[in-house]
Amino acid sequence: MTNYEIADHFSLLSRLMDIHGENSFKSKSYSIAAFNIEKLPREIEEMDDAVLFNQKGIGESTGKKIREIQQTGKLDALEKIMSATPPGVLEMLHIKGLGPKKISVIWKEMGIETLGELEYACNENRLASIKGFGAKTQEGVLQSISYYRKNQGFHLWADVEETAIHLVTQLQKTFSGNLFALTGDMRRQNETVEFVEIVSDIEKETVIRQFEAIADTVVEEDPNNLLIVRIPQQPVIKFHLCATAAFYHTLFATTGSSEFMKAFLEKYILPATPENEEVIFTNNNLSYIVPAMRETAAILDKAATHTMYDIIMPPDIRGIIHSHSTWSDGLDTIETMAKAARDKGMEYLVISDHSVSAYYANGLTPERIAAQHQEIDAINAKLAPFKIFKSIEADILGDGNLDYNDKILNTFDLVIASVHSNLKMTLEKAMSRVIAAVRNPFTTILGHPTGRLLLSREGYPLDHKIIIDECAANNVVIEINAHPRRLDIDWRWIEYAMEKGVLLSIDPDAHSVAGYQDVYYGVMAAQKGGLTAKQNLSSFSLKEFEEFLAGYAAKKQVKVLI
Repeated sequence: MTNYEIADHFSLLSRLMDIHGENSFKSKSYSIAAFNIEKLPREIEEMDDAVLFNQKGIGESTGKKIREIQQTGKLDALEKIMSATPPGVLEMLHIKGLGPKKISVIWKEMGIETLGELEYACNENRLASIKGFGAKTQEGVLQSISYYRKNQGFHLWADVEETAIHLVTQLQKTFSGNLFALTGDMRRQNETVEFVEIVSDIEKETVIRQFEAIADTVVEEDPNNLLIVRIPQQPVIKFHLCATAAFYHTLFATTGSSEFMKAFLEKYILPATPENEEVIFTNNNLSYIVPAMRETAAILDKAATHTMYDIIMPPDIRGIIHSHSTWSDGLDTIETMAKAARDKGMEYLVISDHSVSAYYANGLTPERIAAQHQEIDAINAKLAPFKIFKSIEADILGDGNLDYNDKILNTFDLVIASVHSNLKMTLEKAMSRVIAAVRNPFTTILGHPTGRLLLSREGYPLDHKIIIDECAANNVVIEINAHPRRLDIDWRWIEYAMEKGVLLSIDPDAHSVAGYQDVYYGVMAAQKGGLTAKQNLSSFSLKEFEEFLAGYAAKKQVKVLI
């Protein structure tokens, strides 16, 4: 179990205690324990009792409960309170806008125990009349229920990838005479997936025997030669079984989206027994299309005219842009972050801690900015030729202004402008707010443009074409925030941005050294949109990056002189 999974036990226990109206002091202690566990410098499984019990904010009592979770997979106190909570009330914890206190009112005062009952109550306008709720809360709850249901059963690709690859690897080892390959949404690197899909020439009965041996596992047979495997607390596995001769035919047919395959079958011929996937393309005089890009009909036109280009790969990233340190809400010091980036082969690091409006994240005051810049200068002197650039993730305020004056903004090498507050906006409000920030001469990068959190929160509405056009007109880079819960801007707008000459930037938004690994997920998402290294800012060499900033400095100098 990871630290985050262990922390989830304590966090859930705290929230359920609040719902039940139990001792608030004890409830808060569990919430604090969850926070402290998430902030531990390394994984708990690597610590013995002496080390664990002496961690700040842990102690022997919490330490013993952690060991209980590791050894049994459960926390007795949590199991007891869960058994006393209706399943529908537990499900309400997934609904945005409903904290434990509101859920307690819904359950204990209104007698509502399921999401269906809650949805009905909202449609009957009952929630709006309850003290502490109101019409806006009611509307938000309805939207959240709809979003939750739409995404129920889905997983982040990043959360499933390792498990899926491990599964295929183990199957290949166990059944070395058979063929296995990931397919479907997993192979296309979709941001979220419902199933782990596998193509194989293995016998159906062999799969059934293999998986039915796992406790509580259900194997369902499908008339289309599919096997659905449901393992407790794991993504659903879907096997596409075929004859050996039809393996690559089946792999190709199950990899592409429905739009892609429909367009392919209308114009081209699918060989019955291809010896590999490349043959399918060459036989039809098409350039090879990587699995990640087999989404749209339009990509086939590029393949037909042989205008495909080399997409970005993980080794193409040469700098870490957008990272936070202990100066705001990061876990590691600037020097630690810099050395780790250098040791990963990066040429530079952009430190962009939170700005003053982000008080909840220890945002930087003007005085602290000056002190941080002195520290960066000192570290740069030690680590040259590696270089740290001075940046800030400036909040885009409600009126579209950034939360520092021009004089302070002029002290940074570059500015990432992001929306962090008041995310519930109309299209008109969101557009005016973001456009104003894009037009600010000090904005270098538009950070996570829609503010979305995959499977948790829809982003605020934007007319992407207009925003991209504005970025083109103002020489603003658009971030592909690589955090697997964001992957924002959506890959579907990458091609349009490239057509307009807008640079994109795959940035990890790292709050620790460990966050650097998220660059990989950003690259995987960017591949789907066909991003090239040439049009990705974080693929620039140090020299190219400095030249880019020199041009940006000339732009903002005009503003300073005015």
